[in-house]
Amino acid sequence: MKIGVSSYSFIRLVQSGKLKQIDVIKKAKEMGFDVIEFINFILEDGETNESFAKMAFEESKKVGIEIESYTIGADFINGSNGDLDAEIERVKKEVDVARILGAKTLRHDATIGFTNDYNGPKSFDDALPRLIKGCKEVTEYAMKFGIKTMVENHGYFCQDSDRLEKLVNGVNHPNFGLLVDMGNFICVDEAPEKAVGLLMPYAFHVHAKDFHIKSGMLPNPGEGWFLSRGGNYLRGAIIGHGDVPILQCLRIMKNNSYKGVLSIEFEGLEEPLKGIELGLANLRKFIEMA
Repeated sequence: MKIGVSSYSFIRLVQSGKLKQIDVIKKAKEMGFDVIEFINFILEDGETNESFAKMAFEESKKVGIEIESYTIGADFINGSNGDLDAEIERVKKEVDVARILGAKTLRHDATIGFTNDYNGPKSFDDALPRLIKGCKEVTEYAMKFGIKTMVENHGYFCQDSDRLEKLVNGVNHPNFGLLVDMGNFICVDEAPEKAVGLLMPYAFHVHAKDFHIKSGMLPNPGEGWFLSRGGNYLRGAIIGHGDVPILQCLRIMKNNSYKGVLSIEFEGLEEPLKGIELGLANLRKFIEMA
């Protein structure tokens, strides 16, 4: 199993100017990661997604680390002003960016759900045919270039394990699967170990992520915390410092003979490099224990 890191883990350093986006590649290699995945690029003046992707690919070869995956936003209900065909074509253009990066997989969202002013039925089952169409057309396009596509348990509406299982089986395509983020299930108040156990057969990629959790019956803890769908307080944590059952999830992965990439996505308040470093050390220890 390869251990990776998401460029999102370094985002505060890039936004503050302490680290250039391109330098994340070298930093990931220096920290001991096998692969890196890129989320939407933070571009400098004059750069385009395509020009940065080419530069990142060349840098990855120079440094000696693979770019495993490319992560983008998508919304097959509301995106491109609600024009499904236009949103599908937009996401296909992101597949082309993934090709330039040399990425093996593309992770895109499915939807954030129905807007408040939508007057029709708002259930997930009502949205499902539209989401299936979007995901299927994108993956059929990506398959031509050897790129697998996947959605993540992300964004509340399409985050529950049972909803993701309906989507992946509805698409029913060998090139389409899931990015299973063991921490994100907390955002919809779902037990990570149960969700990971259900979804591992569909996993193309896995995120290791930890959260601190406080009951919604307690006072608001303040800055840095956000609410789960059920009203509990969450804050990103260093792997091993929070409440997500990381070791248990790793044992489930092992029992399912998972051989893919396991990437750290750090969202804590701690200094990012220290948070990533400590998280990687804990993750390696947990992998040996699993």
